[in-house]
Amino acid sequence: MKETVNKTFEYLRGDKIIWLVVMVLFLFSMLAVYSASSSLAFKTGDGNAEHYLYKQVVSAIGGILLMYLAHMIDYRYYSRIAQIIWIICVPLLLYTMFWGTSINHASRWIRLPVIGWTFQTSDLAKLAVIMLLARMLSKNQDEIGDFKKTILPMLAAVLIPVIMIAKDNLSTALILFFTSVFILFIGRMAIKHLLLLFAASAVVLGIFLAILLLTPDSVLSHLGRMPTWKKRIETHFIKKEHNPDDEYQQKQASIAIARGGLLPNGPGNSMQKHFLPEAYSDFIFAIIIEEYGLIGGIFIVFIYLLLLYRCIRIVVNAPKAFGAFLAVGLGVSLVLQAMINMSVAVGLFPVTGVTLPLVSMGGSSVVFTSLAFGIILSVSRNTELQEGQEELTTA
Repeated sequence: MKETVNKTFEYLRGDKIIWLVVMVLFLFSMLAVYSASSSLAFKTGDGNAEHYLYKQVVSAIGGILLMYLAHMIDYRYYSRIAQIIWIICVPLLLYTMFWGTSINHASRWIRLPVIGWTFQTSDLAKLAVIMLLARMLSKNQDEIGDFKKTILPMLAAVLIPVIMIAKDNLSTALILFFTSVFILFIGRMAIKHLLLLFAASAVVLGIFLAILLLTPDSVLSHLGRMPTWKKRIETHFIKKEHNPDDEYQQKQASIAIARGGLLPNGPGNSMQKHFLPEAYSDFIFAIIIEEYGLIGGIFIVFIYLLLLYRCIRIVVNAPKAFGAFLAVGLGVSLVLQAMINMSVAVGLFPVTGVTLPLVSMGGSSVVFTSLAFGIILSVSRNTELQEGQEELTTA
C-alpha cells in the first residue's frame, strides 16, 4: 500500500499535502452526494439512486485530470494568458446578464450550443480577475504607490467583473471583491489607498442596504434578485417575520445539524436529505454533519484551513511575486467560499447559494475549482523544481 502511494505521488508534482486535501475532499464528495442525491433521484423520477453518484464520479475524474494538466504547465504562462481570459470573460458576463439561462430567478449560466452544457460565467471571471490582478501587481511593484498609473487600472480590472456578477450573484461578487482586496494588501498597496478603498466600499454598501431595506416590495419586485436579498437579510439579521417558506432551508439544515450530534451516525443515515432543498450542493455541509457528526464537520473545516496554510507556505517559498500572488489569491478565494458555505449551513450567515468547493455536486464548479487547484500546484511544482536546480548548482 505504501509503495502504491509513493508511486502515485511520483507522478503528482507540487505540494503533496494539497494533493491529499483534494483526494479527501473528493472522497467526502462521493459519500455525501451519493447520500444526499437519492432524494433528488426520487423527485426527478429518475429512480436510479446511483445516477447522480455516477455523474459526480465522472466530474471528479475529469477534475483530477484537468488539475493534473494545469499543474504541469509552468505557472508563468498563466500570466501571459490572464489578460486574454479577462477580455473574454467580460462580454460573457454581459451576455449572461441579459440572455443567460435563468434558474431560480437568477441568470448566472450560459448554455453552450450543441452539447447543451451550462456553466457559470462568474467561475471563469474569478479565475480571470485573480490571475490578472496577480500579474498587474507583480509587474508594477516599483510603482505600487502611483494611484493613477497602477491602483486605478487594478481597481477597474476588479470592479468591472464584480459589478456585472453582483446583479444575479451577489455572494460570489463579494467573495471576489474581498479576495482581491486581500491580494492588494499582501501586494504592498499603500495603507492610505486601502483605507480609502474600505471607506468607499463601506459607504457604497451602506447606501445599498439602506435602499434595499427602505424600498417598498412592490418596487423591488421589478429589480431582479433584490426582493430575495431583502427577505434573506430581514429574516436572518432583523428577524422580521416573513412567509415560513423563506426560512424553510435554514430550519431543515438546523435540524440536520442537531441530529448529527458529536459522533458519526454513519454514511447514508441522513433523514433531512429528504426534506432539505439543495442538500447535495448549497447545504451539503449540513448533511455531512448529520451523517458524520460534529467530528466530521470539524474535520472538513480543518481540511480547508490546512489548504490555506499550505498556500501560505507556497507564498513564502515562491521565487517570483506573480506565483506568490497567484497561489494565495486562489487559495484564499477557495477557503473563503468554503467558510461562507459552512457558515450558511450552521446559520451564521443568510442563505447565499455558494457551494462547497470540490464537495458539492456540480459540473462547471468542479471544473473551475480543479483549474484553481491545478494552478496553485503549478506554482508549488515550479518552486520545487527551482529549489532542486539551486541545490544541484551549489552541490
